Amino acid sequence: MRRRLVIVFLVPLVAILLSLGGAAGWGAARSVQQAFYAEQLGDLGYFVTSARQSLRSGGPAVVDAEVSRFREVYGIDVMVFDLSGSVWAAGEQDASVLSDEDAERVRLALSGRRAEPPGSVFPWVVADSALAEPVFDDGDVIGAVLVSGDVAAPRAAILQQILVLSTIGVALIALGVLLVFRLARWVLSPVRRLDEAMVAIERGEMDTRVAEDTGPPELRRMTRVFNGMADEIERVMTRQQEFALNASHELRNPLNALLLRVEHLATGLDDQWRDDVEETREEGRRMARILETLLGLARGGRSDSTISAVDLATLASRRADAWRDVAGGRGIDLRRVGDASVMSVTDRTIVESALDAVIDNAVKFSPAGTAVEVGAWRDGEVCRITVSDQGPGLTEEQAASAADRFWRSDDSGSTPGSGLGLAIATDLLEAVGGELAVSSAEGAGLTVSLLIRDGATT
Repeated sequence: MRRRLVIVFLVPLVAILLSLGGAAGWGAARSVQQAFYAEQLGDLGYFVTSARQSLRSGGPAVVDAEVSRFREVYGIDVMVFDLSGSVWAAGEQDASVLSDEDAERVRLALSGRRAEPPGSVFPWVVADSALAEPVFDDGDVIGAVLVSGDVAAPRAAILQQILVLSTIGVALIALGVLLVFRLARWVLSPVRRLDEAMVAIERGEMDTRVAEDTGPPELRRMTRVFNGMADEIERVMTRQQEFALNASHELRNPLNALLLRVEHLATGLDDQWRDDVEETREEGRRMARILETLLGLARGGRSDSTISAVDLATLASRRADAWRDVAGGRGIDLRRVGDASVMSVTDRTIVESALDAVIDNAVKFSPAGTAVEVGAWRDGEVCRITVSDQGPGLTEEQAASAADRFWRSDDSGSTPGSGLGLAIATDLLEAVGGELAVSSAEGAGLTVSLLIRDGATT
């Protein structure tokens, strides 16, 4: 953004300075040229008068002396021609070295044509400037005068003007660049601070704010709005943390009491209840792990659960067994499929919680008399736990929205639910570097896959 802003400010500024400098340079060159041309015309007029008198008298001595003296003092060559085109007076010059261009000028002057202004004189022009003027006597041409001036002086003057203007232009451009960069920095400083503040808030530094006393008024207003938004987000997150902290803490005591009651009841039951008691204990321990994870998240924004090697196939089988009675009460058969062992390094509690949400969703929307298949597979570096049901299924568009919060299909009817199950599973998997995939099953129903990548868990 800074580069674009600098370009927007700098390009028009440089274009304006170059245009003004070019116009000033052209005007200075024309002014020097006009002054040089005016001097040549003055010299030409003087020698036309002297040449007229010399040609009338028939003696070139006087004008020849003036030509020699003029060349000695000013370094300007003057030649006088008679009506036949022969040299009448040239001082000490060699008339035989007359160039074709000068000869043509003399010829035109003897035909009565007045001198024309010379072309543009620039520093890179090295040819001398020559003017030829006819000499009239009572309206008749009796000769011509050729003045050849050295353009070194005007060329040096023009070059000096160009150098001065170029220096001024470079200085102005450098000043403009400095001002543009300072302006861009002043304009973008609130944006940079906002970006740094958003990065800090993303890292969890919720108390980060931006100073409101720099930048343009429009950006200052944006900064105030951002600070207000950050205050509101911090307030909401603080309330959520407090709620999660209080809820998890308050649930620990009833859960511990429930586990003690289970242990007490287990002492009075026969061995045939041993498996049921052990399953109840395991469910209680799992709920305790979930509460510890929730409490850790509420305290420090992260979970204190242990990352360890987990057999996802065994985990899927146990969670299917835990849901078997619920599914059986609805006339649904839970089946174990997939590989016998799928090892992965991940968070057991998070994967179990996500899988429970998916199985609950499948059991809830499957019709009686159907089956739900739960299994784990390994596809290269990706471990996959799938839950496939034989329910009404979803279209591709609906499947893409199934994991959104509070989303429910139009066919869900009176089935109880809040539309949060798959969304919660998605958030849980993202915490361990995984993701949730929803697709239509072959034939009918829905397949929900929990994808866990090796090495993604931190």
